[in-house]
Amino acid sequence: MSRPNRSQERREETLPVLAETFAGLGYRRTTTAMLARACGVRENVLYRLWPDKKAMFLASMRYVYDRSERIWEEQAKAAEGGTTAERLLAYESKHLGELGLYRILFAGLSETDDPEIRSHLRSTYRRFQRWILRRVEEHRRVRGAAGGAEAELVAWAMVGLGTVANVGRELDLFPAGLRARLIADAGRLLLEGEVP
Repeated sequence: MSRPNRSQERREETLPVLAETFAGLGYRRTTTAMLARACGVRENVLYRLWPDKKAMFLASMRYVYDRSERIWEEQAKAAEGGTTAERLLAYESKHLGELGLYRILFAGLSETDDPEIRSHLRSTYRRFQRWILRRVEEHRRVRGAAGGAEAELVAWAMVGLGTVANVGRELDLFPAGLRARLIADAGRLLLEGEVP
């Protein structure tokens, strides 16, 4: 009797470690030997799961989005605390970037000369924007807010707000409390479309 193929399970087990390693070292400085050591396996095991380092990096980018989406969906299902968009702003003002996985996307920005990485990065940012867009539109329907910028622009501005907050974290530009206020206050201004 043949052994069951556990490849998908192994990918899921090693992916958080790959993502953490890429987040810490970037794409170019990370070697497959480093990735294998971090995962506690031999390199050939990783090569059975992914064809090359770039495929591991792309999978790590997908992991960043998928993990964010899972967390955001949990916030969306919460019964208390306003609209989903309001709950997300409250959550992200406290937790944005705390695991450092955004660094994978930042590392991808330095690899945009590679068409596959560029395409994947564009897709990832668009997925973030679309998810946020749906929540902005929902918020405006529920709250009856019609003013302000187009919802599509607001969603892109919120992606930008998160990026700026992570740059601030990375470069120690402002303390955690100010970063939290940036997300909460500027996010609220974007969401409501008007200065209170």
